[in-house]
Amino acid sequence: MVKSFSEIPSSEMGLYVGVLASTFALAQLATNLFWGYLSDTIGRKPVMLLGSFLLMLCFTAFGFCTRYWHVVVVHVAMGLLNGNAAVVPTCLGEVTDRTNQSSAFTWLPVIYSLGSITGPALGGLLVRQPQNRSDGDAKPVFDTKYPFLAPNLGSAALLGIAVVVLALWFDETLDKCERRSLPVGLAWIDNVWKWLCCFGGRSASSDVDSNPDSVPSSPVDGEDATTLAGSGSFESSALLAHRSEDGDDHSTSSSMAAPQLLDTKHSALFKQLLNPTTVLLLLTYLVFQLANISFNSLYPIFATARSPTGRDLQPGMIGLLLSVAGVATIVFQLTFYQPLRRLLGNLGTYRGALFGIALSMLVMPWTSGSPTALHIEIGAVLIFKNMCAVGGLSSVMLLINNAAPSHETLGTLNGVAQTLSAAGRSLGPFFSGALFSLSTRIQRPLRGELLAWCIFGGVAAVGFVLSLFLNGKGLESADWEGFECSDDEEGDEAEEA
Repeated sequence: MVKSFSEIPSSEMGLYVGVLASTFALAQLATNLFWGYLSDTIGRKPVMLLGSFLLMLCFTAFGFCTRYWHVVVVHVAMGLLNGNAAVVPTCLGEVTDRTNQSSAFTWLPVIYSLGSITGPALGGLLVRQPQNRSDGDAKPVFDTKYPFLAPNLGSAALLGIAVVVLALWFDETLDKCERRSLPVGLAWIDNVWKWLCCFGGRSASSDVDSNPDSVPSSPVDGEDATTLAGSGSFESSALLAHRSEDGDDHSTSSSMAAPQLLDTKHSALFKQLLNPTTVLLLLTYLVFQLANISFNSLYPIFATARSPTGRDLQPGMIGLLLSVAGVATIVFQLTFYQPLRRLLGNLGTYRGALFGIALSMLVMPWTSGSPTALHIEIGAVLIFKNMCAVGGLSSVMLLINNAAPSHETLGTLNGVAQTLSAAGRSLGPFFSGALFSLSTRIQRPLRGELLAWCIFGGVAAVGFVLSLFLNGKGLESADWEGFECSDDEEGDEAEEA
């Protein structure tokens, strides 16, 4: 698509494609936290409906792009409006518990992999083929003004189906989904929230609003705002004064205290999230995504580059090796991942994934030999790395969901995680590509190809070392062989008995 734009020099096509990938990730970086926090405020279902509907519009617009800047604008909009990235793992965490969550999260990367395989294939079949299938630097010529409209309309139609399914059959998963007051500057969301609640099967007015007597108008009995913010009852308390049944307002002091209580609640929420365990876990997740996307960016450049820095592989072989690795990864995830995770636990599997990605990066530049041996070696490294990537992703999603202090903070925590993921995905391709370009200038006998691979392998190794300092208490699933109940969990089990 980029090559067909008249204003793009064919010799710089890779640069412009890379800019598109970075703009999407940077746009996600700007709004993932907002979407996660919003789902904690108005519920998961409204955010998923809104995100799917807006992405449907973006895909429709994408098919009508005829200039490069059109594509950039739509890509930025897609990144800004992609609220589902943080909400989907949040919903999975809420519809499961420690006894069955690992089974659900095992399917998350599998479904993603299936989409990654079938999506490009469907797009390639639906796109309009050029009249002259020219090679070299010649621009492709199409017999229509919008040759890329069909695959994008197909994507929009799939999202439209998702909107209908969500609206009719998906139930809200947030336990306490009463209406909560929004921070200053976000009041415009109120009307959108009320409209989306029509699809949620519940009233826009909160349960708390219908029972104002249960809410203290101001801190009482010596409790200040900080005490209330740390209590569970504060979550279900209205933050603004309610009208009594006779229509009179509560006291002026109550109204004046409301903004202070609102600010205190928001600050208390982030204090809950920013504990040493979640901070260290999120930091290792950033390293994990940075290393993973850097490997994915380096592989095609390294494979197609000329010897001695690269390996002179043809595009067809590069794609074939990726496909074989993708199929092997799905088989691993569906057969071997669960027994391995039950043996090592969420944290042990995640640590192993970080170590495996570091090892894959350090081994890749040493692949060499005859064409057959080279294909086998690169294929083996790709399969091993992909297994580590999908296994690590499943495990870290479980760790993040189990690290959330409550369901009311789960969306915000996943929003932070996806923000860091977007940061890694925006920085990885740029720095890995720059380092590999620098490595091509290094002359023999020095091995220039080691530069980028070893640097990012070292980054993954740092993530592995950091993960050793994580305390796994409260982060494991119930099917882990070494699982031990916490005091709260023991109390819950005793109460159920």
